[in-house]
Amino acid sequence: MRTEKDFLGEVSLPSDALYGINAWRSSRNFPVESPFHREWYCSMALVKKACYRCIQSFYSAARAGFPDEKLPAGMEDMEVFSLLEAAADEMVEGKHFDHFIVPALQGGAGTSINMNVNEILANVALQKMGLPAGRYDRIDPFRHANLFQSTNDVVPSALKLAVMQLLHELEEGINLLRSSVEGQEKRHRNSLRIAYTQMQQALPSSYGMLFSAYSDAFSRDWWRVSKCFERIKVVNLGGGATGSGMALPRYYVMEVVPHLQKLTNLPVTRSENLTDTTQNLDALVEVHAILKAHAVNLEKVAADLRLLSSDLTGQAELSIPQRQTGSSIMPGKVNPVVPEFVVSTAHKVYSNDMLITSLCGQGSADLNPYLPTIGHAMIDSLKSLIAACKTLHGNLLKDLVVRSEGARDKLLYSVSLTTALIPHIGYSKALSLAEHMREKGCSLPEANEALGLLSRERLDYLLKPENLLKLGYSLKDLR
Repeated sequence: MRTEKDFLGEVSLPSDALYGINAWRSSRNFPVESPFHREWYCSMALVKKACYRCIQSFYSAARAGFPDEKLPAGMEDMEVFSLLEAAADEMVEGKHFDHFIVPALQGGAGTSINMNVNEILANVALQKMGLPAGRYDRIDPFRHANLFQSTNDVVPSALKLAVMQLLHELEEGINLLRSSVEGQEKRHRNSLRIAYTQMQQALPSSYGMLFSAYSDAFSRDWWRVSKCFERIKVVNLGGGATGSGMALPRYYVMEVVPHLQKLTNLPVTRSENLTDTTQNLDALVEVHAILKAHAVNLEKVAADLRLLSSDLTGQAELSIPQRQTGSSIMPGKVNPVVPEFVVSTAHKVYSNDMLITSLCGQGSADLNPYLPTIGHAMIDSLKSLIAACKTLHGNLLKDLVVRSEGARDKLLYSVSLTTALIPHIGYSKALSLAEHMREKGCSLPEANEALGLLSRERLDYLLKPENLLKLGYSLKDLR
């Protein structure tokens, strides 16, 4: 065991623990099972690495231009920062995550996140020097690991890095969905079906049209998500506690974000108003609203496919892949688990949206103390949507089957088909066809033959897919 102390007292920690007294106190103050996202942890390390590189660059520039000037406290031993950078490299890869003991749900605006990371970095760097964890007289979590930094600029900047990285994954997932539905659209361009409005048979349509609507919806999602980078790329790193840059070298304020750009190859940029970016989180609200819009489209598609493939109307025209057994008691039952997962995921995103909106509005004067919960919900939504896209593409859309012949046969018995004949025989005669079909339970060709409204050849021509599916009609079509 080792003893660590702060102005509140002393605690005993395991000798090999890479966390310190600050993280230990946080884990006791927030006794909740709410694991912190690894992506945010790794992004914290990236931000720290940029800070250490900037500090070393500042040292070199200062010594070259002002060899006799006194340097800020904490910069006496530059070996410390090369060791901290090496420790950050390990954290970027996800190492030492088991020593990050602060839960996602917490108070304190993210100070617990920042200090747990600082303690891990300091202790890993100490080990690289051959010293035991806790030798803060040599490398200190405050004096060294946190030099020129504040929780209030490091933690939100790391969140935005994590969000941008996940946005790339989501873009890829949406593009896979677009590819899936575009393939289905091409395959079933002329596969006739009944279109439904308000759960009732409406008009003749096609599966090609159905999938084209899904394709356009996902295209809009992709376009909106691609624009999220413009909203999320502005960071307040270098602004310090409130965006004023107080107690920070001007060199560091101006150069730390360029270092972060080079490290990440992401379009991060320093805010022109660091105070604004520190206290206002409306950009996160806007980005999550776009994620919510994508969740809406995912839910619509998943719910449609679940309904169209159901047993409610007998033999379904559309068949989704059977992925797992559906009952512990009913033999042979298979449930639409993938659409149900997607719908559940969408509603989780909706609840996160309410949480993010309300807590971003709770920002207090110069800082929002609820950033950890806001960020956790944002990353949760992104990872959930990425998972939903992945399974909807790989476990459903890719192997979805449309029974084209069965769908056409069903359409011939649908009174919705009579609407297509109105320009040729008028509403009253079309209605008489519909009434005859309902009364006799017969198909449209059979009803037409009984009533003698159109020749068989003319009806066959009008019922061809290319005629039923074209946009509107011209006077030539009435010949």
